[in-house]
Amino acid sequence: MRRALVLTDESARHPFRASLPAYVCKDTRRRHRAWRVPFAVNAEDVRGFALAYSACFVAVMTFIW
Repeated sequence: MRRALVLTDESARHPFRASLPAYVCKDTRRRHRAWRVPFAVNAEDVRGFALAYSACFVAVMTFIW
């Protein structure tokens, strides 16, 4: 059985990931960044959220009274 000289990966931030062999986690960061989508909020998104929030608020307040 071959064992690595360094048993933990210091760049891993979680103890379980640090205990894994290096070949298991070597490409995870690059793969994760490739699927990341930039998040952008425009005025239409804010308007839709405000409209839905106010409509739900009015409906709940109507049922309470």
